[in-house]
Amino acid sequence: MSDKVTDFPQYRKLSNDKVFYRINNDRQFDEIQIIGSKARLHTVEAFQYPEILRIQDLLSYEVEGFILSNEKEFDDLLNYYSL
Repeated sequence: MSDKVTDFPQYRKLSNDKVFYRINNDRQFDEIQIIGSKARLHTVEAFQYPEILRIQDLLSYEVEGFILSNEKEFDDLLNYYSL
């Protein structure tokens, strides 16, 4: 990851609109997974190297499939699914 300062939270989603991310800082993110008519919310604390790399991938635009999202989209899902 570069030495640029990143403002948090950052929002990303998969291009299929089934998984949404709120990146809270460089070591934690919230993930909403939409499965059929239900959704699950997970908070991930990055302690191990693969988890840290996942956050770096989310923040960079180099990994295909992750696209920009926004706070409203994430919050709308939290409200809609009562998460």
